Amino acid sequence: MDRREFLTRATALGVAIPAAYALIGSARPARADAHVRQGGTIRIQQDVRAMKDPPTFDWPQIANIGRGWLEYLVEYSRDGVFSGRLLESWDVNEDATRYTLNLRRGVTWNDGTPFTAEDVAYNISRWCNRDMEGNSMSSRMGALINEDTGRIADGVIEIADEHTVILNLAFPDITIIPTMSDYPSAIVQNGFSGNPLDNPVGTGPYLPVSYEVGVGAVLEKNPDHTWWDAENGAALDRIEFIDLGTDQSAHLAAAEAGEIDMLYETVGNFVDVFDTIGWTRSEALSANSLVLRTNQTNAPYDDVRVRRALALACDNNVLLALGYDGRGTVAENHHVCPIHPEYADIGPPEYNPEEARRLMEEAGQLDFEHELISIDDSWRRPTTDALAAQLRDAGFTVNRTIYPGNTFWNDWAEYPFSSTDWGHRPLGVQNLTLAYKSGEPWNETGFDNAEFDQLLAEASAIADADARSQVMARIQQILRDEGVIIQPYWRSVYRHHREEVVGGDTHPIYEIHLHYLGLAA
Repeated sequence: MDRREFLTRATALGVAIPAAYALIGSARPARADAHVRQGGTIRIQQDVRAMKDPPTFDWPQIANIGRGWLEYLVEYSRDGVFSGRLLESWDVNEDATRYTLNLRRGVTWNDGTPFTAEDVAYNISRWCNRDMEGNSMSSRMGALINEDTGRIADGVIEIADEHTVILNLAFPDITIIPTMSDYPSAIVQNGFSGNPLDNPVGTGPYLPVSYEVGVGAVLEKNPDHTWWDAENGAALDRIEFIDLGTDQSAHLAAAEAGEIDMLYETVGNFVDVFDTIGWTRSEALSANSLVLRTNQTNAPYDDVRVRRALALACDNNVLLALGYDGRGTVAENHHVCPIHPEYADIGPPEYNPEEARRLMEEAGQLDFEHELISIDDSWRRPTTDALAAQLRDAGFTVNRTIYPGNTFWNDWAEYPFSSTDWGHRPLGVQNLTLAYKSGEPWNETGFDNAEFDQLLAEASAIADADARSQVMARIQQILRDEGVIIQPYWRSVYRHHREEVVGGDTHPIYEIHLHYLGLAA
């Protein structure tokens, strides 16, 4: 296995970071913050979306702002390593059915109360609540949930002492630690629910001082809180998030005018443009992607022939070139990436416009007018435009509908035919569980397949990635045979910032770890 795969596997299952690096004969790279000055402000271009209860966070941008005061049990880094934040360490038994979580000592909430095992147990119990609208965490907690009640099962959580929580799973699940690093898993205080802006109690070093959706948000250092990791981070006095919309030309203008210091992301040909103005570029290996999908609860997309016809009419190489300036690798219509440890190579999807037309005629839908919806931006829109052109070349009628960001995201999971971007996750089974498992909140395709669900559960219980990939081959083939998605490419992800910014490197999931940000001394 390669270096990244080994580090991801080892640290997820409890191997300490120094030991994991030692096993591959190297040391973990030093953080680049040795010469950071205390104080200052960094202004970040990023969407400012409506704040929500953390288990319902549906975009990294929301979590990035919340990270100022809401921290995580586990952190996932650019190099594929899982490290403890509010957890000091964890141990996992051989079959991944028993997790021992060792809490970091000396952590307090910003209201002065200690952070304890009761707080962790409360958060895990909330994650298992299937009745919480929009709670995507419940999709990932199946091994902890009583299927009859839709709540955490009896005996799952043991509080061994004030700093130790033990989880007893009903069946093996290797995704528990990776899930605890994902952006909806921000830790709130025992008893909290609702909008964290209304009562910003957290363990982190900053506090929100303003928040206006679509405009901006400001965090400032909390002078009344002794942060547990103050010697190693949180150098800034103030962090500003500035919402400039999705047009990268507006981001460029703001950068040239000196109005921002850092981007959330740089896309397409703007990667080269930002290089020319002297900003620092960073790139991350990522399983970030775009899917062009139908929703099978809408006719005629309930007919597999129609779905397969759409996929057969599409050349993913063209979509990568025209939609994302070729900055990535071609994907294979099954949402498992070659950098995922359990990826199975089942070959490329077929491109056959003639067969596509034949299938659509057989389904009696050749004259159907498809409405293909996308957000208005500099990469999702052109990718979707390119798909529409290919479908028209195959003889299908396609009308394009383009929405501004705020409108598009209101109903993103409900459109009959649209494009949606999906973030990187460390394991292939994670996105499959979120996006394609029957009945889950983020299942925008309406896919409902008992065999797929059963195989996904089986794969999620296999710790060995090579053995897991054998099951994954069948899972990937089902997604392709059922025409669930057209997935054109895996994106290389980029971020630019001013040279003086430290700790602003891009992340595979676009996380901005605010405690690492600073300005060069």
